[in-house]
Amino acid sequence: MIRPPPRWRSLLFLPAHVPRFVESAHKRGADALILDLEDAVPPGEKAAARTALPASIAAVGRDGAAVMVRVNHGLRLLARDIEAAVVPGLAALVLPKVEEAGFVREVAEAVSEIEAERAMAPGSVRLVLQVETPAAFPRLDAIATADPRVAAITLGPEDYAAAMGSVPDPDTLLAPSYAVLRAARAAGIVPLGFIDSIGAYADLDAFAATVARARRFGFLGAMAVHPAQIPLLNAGFGPTADEVAWARRVMAGDSAARAEGRGAFELDGRMVDAPVVRRAIDILGSAGEAITR
Repeated sequence: MIRPPPRWRSLLFLPAHVPRFVESAHKRGADALILDLEDAVPPGEKAAARTALPASIAAVGRDGAAVMVRVNHGLRLLARDIEAAVVPGLAALVLPKVEEAGFVREVAEAVSEIEAERAMAPGSVRLVLQVETPAAFPRLDAIATADPRVAAITLGPEDYAAAMGSVPDPDTLLAPSYAVLRAARAAGIVPLGFIDSIGAYADLDAFAATVARARRFGFLGAMAVHPAQIPLLNAGFGPTADEVAWARRVMAGDSAARAEGRGAFELDGRMVDAPVVRRAIDILGSAGEAITR
């Protein structure tokens, strides 16, 4: 059985071939650390980075962060990457340039075989999908629901913009980002991302505003390329104290209303019904509070 995905607020990319980044990654405070075998690794370094994966996975995950590996897209490199990456301690594979559901299912089948061969818990390795080309968009719903291993999906803003011949900025990325968000919500998986270039981290105040906007849209976390982004992602995608207090009041009111046979009630001069209660449950869940109704 596939476990439900955790709340990944911050997912930091690390070039898997650079030992100093691997050794210090566990100190960054990210919810997930992505050992990158794809864009960040020169062709001549990929084999060595792949060979080092078991030790690298153990090193970056030693303080409890979820450890992921972004594999290459081409079939020959992909097969080697999966064989090397699927070891105990791996939380997920990040699949770049996903364009169709069949590809996701093939990867999931290969992971299942390796888990069985290596006596790993079935379904322990999840899949995080990156949509990076225009060809994927007519098939987003099928991609997002391709396999129970799929835990999250995100737009790859730089690659997508390059494929479109556009500049990656909030204007050009709004429509594709929202399309990925909608597909994720419809599939019941985690929507990752923010509506801007992933490399726009020099102005941290502006980045914090970008994260706040993404949360208002409904994103739950995002990938990052620089450690300075991590505290802002963790804070921006986590609930505030006021939100948690409001959600607790909503749940208390809901409990009282249901005891009286009512489906809605008033709180602070506003009507509270099922959609509002669902938002309160989401807030409390993101704060780590168990909800029973």
